[in-house]
Amino acid sequence: MMLSFDSAVSAMQQFQQSLNVTANNIANVDTTGFKSASASFADTFSQTLGNGGAAGSQQVGTGVGTESITNQFTQGSVSSTGAPNDLAIQGSGFFTVRDPATGATFATRDGQFQNYNGFLCTATGMRVQGYTAAGSTTVGDIPIDNTGAPGGNTSAVTSFKFADDGTVNIQLATGDPFAGGKVLLQNYSSPQNLLKAGNNLYSGLANAGPLAAPVAAGDSSVGSLQAGALEMSNVDLAGQLASLIVTQRAYEANTKVISTSDEILQTINNLKR
Repeated sequence: MMLSFDSAVSAMQQFQQSLNVTANNIANVDTTGFKSASASFADTFSQTLGNGGAAGSQQVGTGVGTESITNQFTQGSVSSTGAPNDLAIQGSGFFTVRDPATGATFATRDGQFQNYNGFLCTATGMRVQGYTAAGSTTVGDIPIDNTGAPGGNTSAVTSFKFADDGTVNIQLATGDPFAGGKVLLQNYSSPQNLLKAGNNLYSGLANAGPLAAPVAAGDSSVGSLQAGALEMSNVDLAGQLASLIVTQRAYEANTKVISTSDEILQTINNLKR
């Protein structure tokens, strides 16, 4: 079989993977905290035809393979929402959240939070991790309740909002707001090892290499927080559309290689007649 078939078929397979990555990036152009991915390729095994002496070995490649699909953890733009329950990270840190049903922990850059069953949670019910109370150094789920309210106020929680340092300020039905727990941030030595788990979550935290313990915003290792804002997707739409065009043209070129190789084989077969 002609090696050109192998090369062209492998290229079409890999450009299909590239198209899949580009399509997913474009689909998530408006997803909060989304990090785009990029595919990189590597040549595959080359067939050595002979030793070319001073000119070097005579080799013909057999195609291309996908070397990696890597998430790009560059900063997305921060957009002010005015919503008191929103937090945006400016820097390399991540929020840590816990699944209350399984105890599994995840990382996320999505700062759209809510009060769910008396705890600070994501939109899907994952509990945000941080200091559990004002002045506490205990790390865990962050309560949204009247614990620690001035004067022992036991009225119901009506709302909460964030300070820029991640402190949760709780408003009860009666009385002034008071400081509750504080959201902490975590960074990783190899964030590319994080695995997208859906719902804007990342798993594989141990493989990503957590840097020491979670810390409060403002530390240089994690960056800062902005209350009333969200980090947007870091997808460069213009760049993705350009990549889409390149992928399409490359795919078409390789289909031409296959049709040309097929025509040559037909010509060779006709010589036998």
